[in-house]
Amino acid sequence: MTHLPIHDALAPLLSALKVHNRAVLQAPPGAGKTTVVPLAMLEANLTQDRILMLEPRRLAARAAAERMAQTLGEKTGETVGYRVRGDSKTSKATRIEVVTEGILTRMIQSDAELSGIGAVIFDEFHERSLNADLGLALCLEISDALREDLILVAMSATLDAEPVAKLMGDAPVITSQGRTFPVETRWLDAPLPKKTRLEEATARLITQAVNETEGSLLVFLPGEGEIRRTQSLLKLPPDCTIHPLFGAMPFKDQQAAIRPAETGRKVVLATSIAETSLTIQDVRVVVDAGRARRARFDPGSGMSRLVTERVTRAEATQRQGRAGRVAEGICYRLWTKGEEGGLLPYPPAEIEAADLTGLALELALWGAAPADLALLTPPNPGSFAEAQSVLQMLGALGADNRITPHGKAIAKVPLHPRLAHMLTVAGPQAAPMAALLAARDPLTRGAPVDLSLRLEALNDLKTFTDRRPYGVNRGALHILRDEAKRLKRATTGQDRAQRSAAELAALAYPDRIGLHRKGDAPRFVLSGGKGVVMEDSDPMASARLIVVTDTDGNPREARIRQAIQISEAQVRDLFPDQIVWQDQCVWSKRERRVVMRRKEMFGAVTLDDRIWKDATQEAIAAAMLEGVRDLGFTFSAAAHRFVARVELIRTAGHDLPDMTPEALMSTIETWLLPHLKGVKTAEHWKKFELLDALRARLDWSQMQLVDRLAPAHFTTPLDRKIPIDYAGEHPEISLRLQELFGQTTHPMVGNTPLRVTLLSPGHKPVQTTLDIPGFWASSYADVRKDMRGRYPKHPWPDDPTQVDPTLRAKRRQK
Repeated sequence: MTHLPIHDALAPLLSALKVHNRAVLQAPPGAGKTTVVPLAMLEANLTQDRILMLEPRRLAARAAAERMAQTLGEKTGETVGYRVRGDSKTSKATRIEVVTEGILTRMIQSDAELSGIGAVIFDEFHERSLNADLGLALCLEISDALREDLILVAMSATLDAEPVAKLMGDAPVITSQGRTFPVETRWLDAPLPKKTRLEEATARLITQAVNETEGSLLVFLPGEGEIRRTQSLLKLPPDCTIHPLFGAMPFKDQQAAIRPAETGRKVVLATSIAETSLTIQDVRVVVDAGRARRARFDPGSGMSRLVTERVTRAEATQRQGRAGRVAEGICYRLWTKGEEGGLLPYPPAEIEAADLTGLALELALWGAAPADLALLTPPNPGSFAEAQSVLQMLGALGADNRITPHGKAIAKVPLHPRLAHMLTVAGPQAAPMAALLAARDPLTRGAPVDLSLRLEALNDLKTFTDRRPYGVNRGALHILRDEAKRLKRATTGQDRAQRSAAELAALAYPDRIGLHRKGDAPRFVLSGGKGVVMEDSDPMASARLIVVTDTDGNPREARIRQAIQISEAQVRDLFPDQIVWQDQCVWSKRERRVVMRRKEMFGAVTLDDRIWKDATQEAIAAAMLEGVRDLGFTFSAAAHRFVARVELIRTAGHDLPDMTPEALMSTIETWLLPHLKGVKTAEHWKKFELLDALRARLDWSQMQLVDRLAPAHFTTPLDRKIPIDYAGEHPEISLRLQELFGQTTHPMVGNTPLRVTLLSPGHKPVQTTLDIPGFWASSYADVRKDMRGRYPKHPWPDDPTQVDPTLRAKRRQK
């Protein structure tokens, strides 16, 4: 056997496992850990039971099992076997079983002791898939509570090992140094211009690599679309054969990509599927386009979207290592050496960015909350709560978030809980729809959003291609057919009542039944309360009701990628218990009035809308409060003076309600609501007198305090009441000068002098003063001289302190 770097780490690894039953193995890409460690553990006889090794991808699981079987000189399914969704090769003699990560969770939920399993190896744990995180957490709990003998190994090429080792109870960390062969890295001389298309730049770099090197090439691109477009741009020598490699390919085509080239050189255009646990024969050169595609879930919209981002340093290291598996290699990177410093160290753990509905269901089935398990990264509380809400909507969880019998049933189905719910409720008839909704779109870009077109292609490709002008991804369609058949076989029971495609979609997505917005052709409001948009040109843009099954996940306004039209009768038939009449009194900003409606609602979707003739005064007043917030206060002069009086006393330290505009607005429910009877429009509010409502905020003793310390009026010597304005720095009154004749002291409010504005007989201000006696003694003479000529019929005595006040003109002399 060829000596690999991992062989030097086997002795310390096996020793650690014999003592501790747990270990973390760090081994660089190409060290050989995937195919060597399980066989070494078997040979060391660490356990008499099966060794289970988890792989993140089906292709890697099959390839690892086949490689180990070849090492033993056996066929797959004998000592070494595999089990992935839809395929397995095992026997009674199988001692090492390679499985995809979700299968471990199913095994644990079926048998909490993992009977017959002696060791679990988490390969490529650095990818931090949600299933791997959950699987390790469950295994740690099983080991601590039920199975002290259970051996646990976490293996990774680029992982920061210390946090994982601590999570595993301070497990020993074993490190394997060095790759099999050195890899030279070549960067761009200058950054790519901003508008350069990724596919064009990658095609040029591939051509350069072919011309400068020997051996086969492995090219990393973010997705199938980029792979197809790059392939169409390549013009390579005749001895070069191009092989795409991505997840949505038939297994035989994937195998063709990883087998050695029969003649000449092979150029494999791959997604991240080729990053780990997979040796592609004859590869000497890696070309890394520097992009990765990840799923991002937005709890606010409840939708996921795929985003294309720059690779992290850990991913770039993984990809680089592919060039050194079988010989010295070269790695071409589509970025400069200077740009490398801007790369993030690690990709986000899936639990940080993914839809957590499946996790929430598994934890409910296990009977645990996230805090109860040893999760390396805890889930975001908001995202987890959103996931629980979805499960409650599907009937998988009760109001207390405990799993229901229906939840236990759908947990057994290896699909997203939405699709598992649909399959469980509808039976085998839903299998094609479940396969379609779980996979990528089989129609090429540019096809309408109509989901029924995809089902049509799935059911009868020949008729579809004869009738429809849309391109079909035949490889994806082939996989869909196989998955639909598998799901149909696996679904227990008979078909329930026959359901249309639209009804099946609605069962999976009851919160995404969309109603066309009036006057807004391509936009829909979903029953879950979100808004989505459709292309104006799409044939379904004018549909009244649709079920949205896929969007681009934009958190602001998601664009529909797949949907199907549904009738109101079908919605009523599916969800009779969730359709309710709601009486609504709401303030309409557009109409500037309270609108009173009776609406028949399915979630946020309005199925029927009528005038509510019997709306109560209480309901109207409550709705008008929102109108007050919209329109703001309009104070009459009297109300304005009252507020100023209260504020003057309150700020002096007395216990009175805060009547600043901000405080009044924030408490309108408590003081204004009882007084809004009959107010329902902006015009009504404009005429509304606030004074009575404001006065009602004060009890009798408080009102007495205000009247005593800040009276509303000043009583003149003629026994006339003049309103006092408290809005300024000093309380203020305005009155005719003659009305203060005989006044020898200045008017006061408590200990505060009034600012007095003295008016002419024509009610024009002639003097403002805080000292009436001083005015009589000084300025009055000048005022008298000026005013006597203008108003000769009115008295202007030499000494105003010695005459009586008056508002009358002098009598004519006969």
